[in-house]
Amino acid sequence: MAGSGRAARSRDAVPPPRPRPLRALLAALLTAAIVIPLAGAARPGVPAPPPAPLTTPLTPSTLRAAYEANRENAVEAARMAAAHGDPHRAAADRALASPSRRLLTFDGRGEGQATEVLGDLTHARHIAVLVPGSDTSLDTYARFHRAAASLYTELTRRNPRVAVVAWLGYETPATVSTTVATATRAGEAAPHLRDFVRRLRTLTPAGAHVSVLCHSYGSVVCGRAAPGLDADDIALVGSPGTTADSVAALHTRARIWAARGAGDWVADVPHLRADLFGTTVGFGTDPVSPAFGARLFDAAGADHSGYFTPGSASLANLARITLDTPSEVTRG
Repeated sequence: MAGSGRAARSRDAVPPPRPRPLRALLAALLTAAIVIPLAGAARPGVPAPPPAPLTTPLTPSTLRAAYEANRENAVEAARMAAAHGDPHRAAADRALASPSRRLLTFDGRGEGQATEVLGDLTHARHIAVLVPGSDTSLDTYARFHRAAASLYTELTRRNPRVAVVAWLGYETPATVSTTVATATRAGEAAPHLRDFVRRLRTLTPAGAHVSVLCHSYGSVVCGRAAPGLDADDIALVGSPGTTADSVAALHTRARIWAARGAGDWVADVPHLRADLFGTTVGFGTDPVSPAFGARLFDAAGADHSGYFTPGSASLANLARITLDTPSEVTRG
């Protein structure tokens, strides 16, 4: 009797509700981001001087002085980092302080920010602004610089009057973190990107073509910045989404391009948005989907870090977009 009673209770018990797949997945991602320890997450802040003050407005005639002031600031930042016992940051700062580098801005404090120019802004007719994704800081800046240098080399093979700007102008989220799944950092960065491109126009010839090339989480930044962003083209590569449902919802005059390589793991990220624990998680429509409406271009087999690889289809197409030759872009 007792056994049959237990069986009856078991049959009559209401099973717990099964969580919806999306909500369960997003909850798991946030939980993992909270509990998985990040190497160096507790790393103390690296001391550095405040950014160099500009004694005159930034104009074509004062660019050289700005480059020199920021170079000297990076030299001092390297000295302070070395004295603090952080040789890795000191080496990164010293590399940026090389006389061959052109720093439009530099801030060695914390994770660090920098804006580097490759080429001559004052004579460039075609300018690309690169916006990086997660885990980009002064400590990993060499990787970002390689991408900018690869694009600059590709561009100068085709046209001498070009410039590339590597814009690390915001605090990027860590790949494994709660912030990487939300648009919070992107929303904070967006007005700075708009302001930077607006100031960039004053340093370049009238009518210069400006393209903003956005990688990974950087495409979320570009999506939030798009309304009012003074760009002619915006290209999204390896994008998890922009928080907009379509190109029209970006409210921009710029042409919108998108690409994803066959080897990019972002294809497996749910391109949705959901309210979870009082926070909006996810970035909406997949930018390479027909529903989004972007101009698709070929990225062949690029993986998530391979869009600026020399000789790749994606790099060639990003150069064509920067050079304002849309008819030459190979379609994905």
